[in-house]
Amino acid sequence: MSDRSLRGMRLGAQSMETEAGVEPAPRQRVEYRCEDGEQVFVTFAAEAEIPALWVSKTGKEAVLVDGEKPDEASTEKSVRTHWDMLMERRSVPELEQTLEDRLKILRARRGEKVS
Repeated sequence: MSDRSLRGMRLGAQSMETEAGVEPAPRQRVEYRCEDGEQVFVTFAAEAEIPALWVSKTGKEAVLVDGEKPDEASTEKSVRTHWDMLMERRSVPELEQTLEDRLKILRARRGEKVS
């Protein structure tokens, strides 16, 4: 056990490299404001796309300062159900035929009379 341990270091807690010459990525600080006047500051990468809305730590919706509030209709994404995705790939007659084929196989396995 003692031959595998490292002395004088905590595992994964510290780096042996210095931070000399390391330059952090460019960033921008963006301000959002809630309806009640609460200011929210968020730091993004310089090349990041800035969202028009942000939820503050208190759970309130904040709008980008000097930005427009997006329309309610554009923020809501319609949910695609399993049935919607199925209907994109198959028509109703194809589904009915597939159902009949699968029922014939199931009935044959059970030993029922197949018509």
